[in-house]
Amino acid sequence: MPHRSFWGRLRLILLILLLLIVSLNSFLSRVRSTDWQDSLWLVVYPINADQRADTQLYIDALQEDHFDDIEQFLSREALRYGISVEEPIRVFLAPEILEQPPLPPRELSILQSVIWSLKLRFWAWQNDSWQEDIAPDIKIYLRLFSPHNRQVLEHSLGLQKGMIGVVNGFASVDYQAQNNFVTVHEIMHTLGASDKYEVGNNQPIWPEGYADPYQKPVLPQYRAEVMGGRVPQSKGFSLIPESLEQVVVGPKTAQEVNWIQPEG
Repeated sequence: MPHRSFWGRLRLILLILLLLIVSLNSFLSRVRSTDWQDSLWLVVYPINADQRADTQLYIDALQEDHFDDIEQFLSREALRYGISVEEPIRVFLAPEILEQPPLPPRELSILQSVIWSLKLRFWAWQNDSWQEDIAPDIKIYLRLFSPHNRQVLEHSLGLQKGMIGVVNGFASVDYQAQNNFVTVHEIMHTLGASDKYEVGNNQPIWPEGYADPYQKPVLPQYRAEVMGGRVPQSKGFSLIPESLEQVVVGPKTAQEVNWIQPEG
């Protein structure tokens, strides 16, 4: 009996040490990723989500310059907040991933969220087509669907723990600018930014979810706050921005990603 108790205590100690190491590694990764001393490497992994031939043709034609406006947007907005690094995030394109990521359950309890997050991080570790020596700081899995499906895309997701995003988009040059906007939204999640819209109706929350909350009159707005996600036009009605040229990073979001320090 004492022998079994000893091994039980040893297993518990090892488990606690493992959890401490994982927690410390995650903490240090988050701190390093938002000190903005060097460029972060972001790698996009395309996935043919509907297995259609036209989706595959688009994936085969994808180039890194399709994502240039992501770099340009983040450089422009970081500069507005005094970040000196010339390219806060550099975007690279990995070879296509053939496996589908685990999808989150329809209704996420805290326990289900943790389990799904662990599954996604394990799946990402198993399915990494990136072939360079430098490991990515942020991984974005871009699930592309044919626009001919005319389906409603599921919500995209970004995880701060693991710095992984899953973006659902349409495989068409006509939608690439919007795909890049959604990608930036999820990138900001991986860096610690929170949503600034109402979950029930996707309407931006005033003032932090508005690009110009104190303009007169306040509506219609002409730009979107990146985590607000839409351009408010009237009470209860907003438009998805056509491109990142219509998007800004608001002060609250800038604070969350450590572009500015909190007041006080």
